[in-house]
Amino acid sequence: MSTLSVEMLAAAAPTAPITSAGHAQLGIAVLVGIAVIVLLITRLKLHAFLSLTLGTLVLGAVAGAPLDKVIASFTAGLGSTVAGVGVLIALGSILGKLLADSGGADQIVDTILARAGTRSMPWAIVLIAGVIGLPLFFEVGIVLLIPVVLLVAKRGGHSLMRIGVPALAGLSVMHGLVPPHPGPLAAIDAIGANLGVTLALGVLVAVPTAVIAGPVFSRLAARWVDIAPPEKMIPQRPSEELERRPGFAVTVGTVLLPVVLMLVKALVDIVVDDPKHPVQRVADVVGSPLIALLAAVLVGLFTLGRAAGFGRDRLAGTVEKSLVPIAGILLIVGAGGGFKQTLIDVGVGRMILDVSKDWSVSALLLAWLIAVGIRLATGSATVATISAAGLVAPLAADMSTTHSALLVLAVGAGSLFFSHVNDAGFWMVKEYFGMSVGQTLKTWSLMETVISVVGIVFVLLLSVVL
Repeated sequence: MSTLSVEMLAAAAPTAPITSAGHAQLGIAVLVGIAVIVLLITRLKLHAFLSLTLGTLVLGAVAGAPLDKVIASFTAGLGSTVAGVGVLIALGSILGKLLADSGGADQIVDTILARAGTRSMPWAIVLIAGVIGLPLFFEVGIVLLIPVVLLVAKRGGHSLMRIGVPALAGLSVMHGLVPPHPGPLAAIDAIGANLGVTLALGVLVAVPTAVIAGPVFSRLAARWVDIAPPEKMIPQRPSEELERRPGFAVTVGTVLLPVVLMLVKALVDIVVDDPKHPVQRVADVVGSPLIALLAAVLVGLFTLGRAAGFGRDRLAGTVEKSLVPIAGILLIVGAGGGFKQTLIDVGVGRMILDVSKDWSVSALLLAWLIAVGIRLATGSATVATISAAGLVAPLAADMSTTHSALLVLAVGAGSLFFSHVNDAGFWMVKEYFGMSVGQTLKTWSLMETVISVVGIVFVLLLSVVL
């Protein structure tokens, strides 16, 4: 296993480092900004959207950044986050409401409850989440799985954490470790690793990691946080007046439609690998998250709504009602993206890179540590992956094919470490599950940490035997 060369790291840094005083000031700014957000939410009970906005302004002020620049960074981050995630949340909410009102979600839940016992339920959920999460963005997977998770927990009398944590673990592991997700693909490109080898080793690491962080860790999470599924987010069982509901196969097919479309895109990207080829151009459009979810919604209007006997007015009402509960979630997730962008723009990510260049550790562990630092500072797994991969890429020149792939996985594992208040995913999980900040830290944040630590352990073990 290759070891770190300080000279090689220094050569990898493209711009002049921040001064020591700048490092200290930025470090203090990050701590103060996060502390303000946490205190405003937990002590003063201020809405998370306002808390994140105020925390961003405090961060910029302590960092010495011009106020107009801080506002520009925050609004740019908020806008890009809502643009990238907001439409997906809205489409997912519509699909979830169609599933609920038509009885399709009931059909799925009743079938799962009939075939899986109490002990096997977390294992069934992590398997479903892993399969669905293979081609999906994490946010898309959440909005597709949340209705099923909440209904299974409610109807089966299961602890929400025993069902929710395995679902989140399956999605998160795939997001950080397995291509064709954006982070792993970007790291593969930066490091020059082999896609097929990385995919194979990624799955090899992902399976035991998801098991430990999902069904196993969920036992502890359920003891620490014992809450009921939030009533406002639970799709209600259709009225007894509903004469019929869609079948299990057609319901599952509708839910998996976006998964299939995105998986087709991923396979075409690997097989064709020519952006100008007409087949790949079509696949890139059809398999984009926006089009894939939109297609599922449009198909669901017929396979779910019409199958339940809904007319045009009932379908229109279902769509309208589905958008009301997500307004607060969109604002909170957007503000989290604004805070993250401000952290990046004031130079926190660069600070982490400059500080880490003096560490003398193995290349795989270094890649993980750098990704951990950037993840903690910026809240973005993708930013952490791209930044860390770019920094340690020169080290891959002396590595074998397998170790180059393991370097990608080390970066991916580090990028998932301890999601907290500067991560939009943190707020999505908090709001969907109806948890407090403290409860989200005890469950979601620790689950992400378990994934990260277990992931790097398996990567290091593989580096010894391969």
